[in-house]
Amino acid sequence: MSDTARPEPFTVLTSKTVILSQSNIDTDQIIPARFLTTTTRDGLGKAAFYDWRYEADGSIKPEAVLNRIDPAEHRILLAGHNFGCGSSREHAPWALADYGFRAVVSTEIADIFTSNALKNGVLPIVVDQAVWDDLAAQPDQPVTIDLEKNEIRRGNAHPVPFKVEPFARQCLLNGVDTLGWLQSKLPDIEAFEASRESEPA
Repeated sequence: MSDTARPEPFTVLTSKTVILSQSNIDTDQIIPARFLTTTTRDGLGKAAFYDWRYEADGSIKPEAVLNRIDPAEHRILLAGHNFGCGSSREHAPWALADYGFRAVVSTEIADIFTSNALKNGVLPIVVDQAVWDDLAAQPDQPVTIDLEKNEIRRGNAHPVPFKVEPFARQCLLNGVDTLGWLQSKLPDIEAFEASRESEPA
């Protein structure tokens, strides 16, 4: 996602999943600290899980799962328990989004990562272990995440409901971040201020 572009609206996403089942994947594994010097999101997808995907000399590790999939077809990350723990860094969801992910599904997702992800167009979803296991057992089956209905659908299984903070959900549906939402309300704010100014003292 370009720094100048509006986030892509998130309504209904159908995609295959990528499974990273390790527990306690922290933000330094998602994007190592040495890549935090940039203030732009563009190109950070290459740094996502860099130490898992590349050798010390920068050569690609062919066995790494993230080097063996098409990000355009695998936009849902099925992650292990306590995903996104560790230090707060907005670069983590930036890197995931630039790589191609739009959603992270786990049995537990760190609170600060959740907040940062929602502000940057990545939907974090917490499910119970049985749902996670079912998704992991069928990695090639497309999964549909319907943010309009707040549910996950796959195959013939019953839809699984999930919760998202209402304001963040509205921003995702409309393809805006917090600033974009505030800017969309500018005409109303200006009209209110004008009406106040016209009132007698």
